[in-house]
Amino acid sequence: MKVFTVGMLSLAVSAAIQAQENDNNIETMLITGSRIVESIDEVPVSVTIIDRTELERQLNVSSDIQNLLAMYVPGISAGTGTSSNFGQTLRGRAALVMIDGVPQSTPLRNGALGIKTLDPNIIERVEIIQGATSIYGNGAAGGIINYITRTPGGDKTAAVEVDTSTRFSAIEMEDSVGGKVSTTLSGTNSQLSYVASYSYEKNGVLRDADGDALGTQYGLSQGETHNIFAKLGVDVSETQKLAVTYNYYESQQDSDWVDVIGNISLGEKTYAVYDPASRPEKAEPQGPRGNTNIQAKYTNNAIFSNTQVEVDAYTQTIENVFFWSTRLGNPDIEADGGQSMIKSDKNGLRATFNTLASTDIVDVNFIYGVDLLQDVTSQPLVDGRMWVPEMDMRNKAGFLQSKWVFNNDLILKAGIRREKIGISVDDYNTLKLCTSPDVCSTPLEVTGGDIDTTATTYNIAFRYNGIDAFNPYISYSEGADVPDIGVLLRSATVEDISLIQTEASVVKSREIGFVSTFDQFRFEARAYQSKSNLGSRSTLDPNTGIYITERAPQKIWGYEGIANFSASDSLDFTVTFGRVEGKHTETDSYIGGRQIGAPKLTFVTNWNPVNDAALSLSVLKVLDRNRFERDESGFYSGDEGNVTGYTVVNLTGSYDFGNFSVYGGIENLFNADYFPARAQALTYAAFNVKGIGRTVNIGVKLAF
Repeated sequence: MKVFTVGMLSLAVSAAIQAQENDNNIETMLITGSRIVESIDEVPVSVTIIDRTELERQLNVSSDIQNLLAMYVPGISAGTGTSSNFGQTLRGRAALVMIDGVPQSTPLRNGALGIKTLDPNIIERVEIIQGATSIYGNGAAGGIINYITRTPGGDKTAAVEVDTSTRFSAIEMEDSVGGKVSTTLSGTNSQLSYVASYSYEKNGVLRDADGDALGTQYGLSQGETHNIFAKLGVDVSETQKLAVTYNYYESQQDSDWVDVIGNISLGEKTYAVYDPASRPEKAEPQGPRGNTNIQAKYTNNAIFSNTQVEVDAYTQTIENVFFWSTRLGNPDIEADGGQSMIKSDKNGLRATFNTLASTDIVDVNFIYGVDLLQDVTSQPLVDGRMWVPEMDMRNKAGFLQSKWVFNNDLILKAGIRREKIGISVDDYNTLKLCTSPDVCSTPLEVTGGDIDTTATTYNIAFRYNGIDAFNPYISYSEGADVPDIGVLLRSATVEDISLIQTEASVVKSREIGFVSTFDQFRFEARAYQSKSNLGSRSTLDPNTGIYITERAPQKIWGYEGIANFSASDSLDFTVTFGRVEGKHTETDSYIGGRQIGAPKLTFVTNWNPVNDAALSLSVLKVLDRNRFERDESGFYSGDEGNVTGYTVVNLTGSYDFGNFSVYGGIENLFNADYFPARAQALTYAAFNVKGIGRTVNIGVKLAF
């Protein structure tokens, strides 16, 4: 199994992984890219890398990338089983999701839809930085999830891959059959290399352990997904390369199934029934209706003496449509509800230089450059009303990172980043929203203006590699985190944005850990803590029935462990454990489940009984988190529901016949009947959907 947890202070925008054998016969990974070259032995901050082999094994069960990340990354809370990562955090804070370094998250109005932004078929590997970092700017208070797409080229002028599969409920097959097909063309011709892919997936109705249809809010049932991807590489010279990447993704649910609302405090699930007549007349399909990424990258490995440079420019646009909600109604205009969407347009330019200097006792890398980003984000309703006005952010940053390796054993890393962030908002009116004819918010005329923020963040880390059995490290890092300004603006209670608490928060993260290697065994353990002077929490306004956001200090802490054991060339085991906890420090009260996930334990074993056959068994065990009390009516409120643990087991297998292979997977092998952690922690209407029941996926891959 090639799942490695390593540490680094900067992550490659488009990295290439190589593997080599060291004296202990343990693979060493090299991450080569725009910001630094890293070896697994020289990195003192937590990063998990999931390679293509492991991706394919787990995707044989399902294309749900959230569950895969939760299986291998201790700091990521359990998957939601939906199209949203709302309630799935990285070490208790939001993660910045990227594709080849291009940001997909929308931190100005965080709709928590960034994790599912491309088809996993085009992912070469996933790299996850855990802990606050400012190396890519705003939105990475919890870390970074970077999808590295497939590398163009290959041994042939043209090679074709076709992957087709079908998926259905093993409990109740009716209406549950879905399918997926993806085709990939790649090759090399002289100085040109390319890869292009198209994939299409249509889900059937997803069902729980009782055979009931899962609820539709953020649902995946009957979702239809299209993904178009292309990457072209040009070797300009021996030292210069140019690459251009295009990716288009849409995934929408257009369903005539409607929800029967339950109540998690009473243990009642939300499920769906087929009822076209009850579907809201004005409801539109929910999900990403179009996510486009275009990136051009130029690399020169010898622009100066001992210096390489990488310059990349990108543009990204997205429209994410949310579910129909009666909370967006207004009887004054005869609106019985509504749907919102997040619209975001980003344009960025980055230049990164990497200079190497060496003496007899120390090798030094200096990584420095400039990042420029413009992000225009808003949240209108599909009926034309404007809920969150257009926010125009301009982010300029300069950075200097350094890496010092003394006598191959002692590694010191240190860096600084200076951010200048400006956000412009025009005058706007807050919406009148009614949860009932008699319970409405009061609209305000709000004076706009400019929000200007500057932040200087630092990082420093040490690691010692003198003894294979004990490689300790310690690190301190900071990240500048602009809050979800869109939520603050749409729920404004003052008439001037200068009176809204919109300033950025600096998240300060500390970590200590070690790595131990003994022949075929590798063990890692770490503890961490992060503090922010201005965290966020949601509270219910009883007069309007609408949740508003408050800013308050927070402290989050936790510990993690990972153990890998290679019993033989054909059998390996991986175990992970992660526990995170957090408090609002002013009130000494625990942070709710929107940020803090329940503890979890995972187990994965891969076995190749013969050369061409592969089996994999994975187990996710979520543990209890009991921090909250019921109110006088016996109900939990907001995101303060307790979590009762559960266990989910998946099984996959494949056989390679040469030019084609067959594979299959069973999700929830033992048909566990459970509420996912998010469904238990979040008490909001329609969030209390049970987990998927036993589901079968089978497919065939062709290569020629």
